[in-house]
Amino acid sequence: MTDSAQSRGGKRERLVQSARALLHEQGAQKTTIAEVAERAQVPPGNVYYYFKTKDELVGAVLESYAAEAAQLIKTFERRQTPQARLKALVRNWNDMRDIVARHGCPMGSLCSELDKSGSGLDHKGAEVLTLIVDWAEAQFRLIGRRDARDLALALFSGIQGAALLANTFHDPEILTGQTRHLERWIDSLT
Repeated sequence: MTDSAQSRGGKRERLVQSARALLHEQGAQKTTIAEVAERAQVPPGNVYYYFKTKDELVGAVLESYAAEAAQLIKTFERRQTPQARLKALVRNWNDMRDIVARHGCPMGSLCSELDKSGSGLDHKGAEVLTLIVDWAEAQFRLIGRRDARDLALALFSGIQGAALLANTFHDPEILTGQTRHLERWIDSLT
């Protein structure tokens, strides 16, 4: 790869990472392309080289979340049992409890906002969440549960509900308590 190609790739990645942070901190509605460019230390005009619209940039953020979710799932797969894998998923949110208490769940908050935007990006956000729910369902099936889909949705709902409450009350311990509860719940299902 040439130096200019590396530079372009570096700028694009910085823009996506900056957009991720700003979307999480202040939401898609309030975030401007100029703010993303400033945080990424990229001239505002250069943003349009990579993303013609703000929606394209938000789409790239969603793609980065999908890639991150796929990578996380790979790390969870290293655990020997489906129960251990599901607990690792739950602990992932607990590991983020301080930032979730400040700004909400990065993906959950964005999906909720995109659903109201009319941009069509809500479907792309749903794909990321579906990836996680489908994986959890597969783990519950490996445990031998016929109600695996319902259990996967209950697990994810429990985490997202705790994330919402932790953010609302600015209390990261809500996620810690819910993590412990869900770990016991997972153990009870075998």
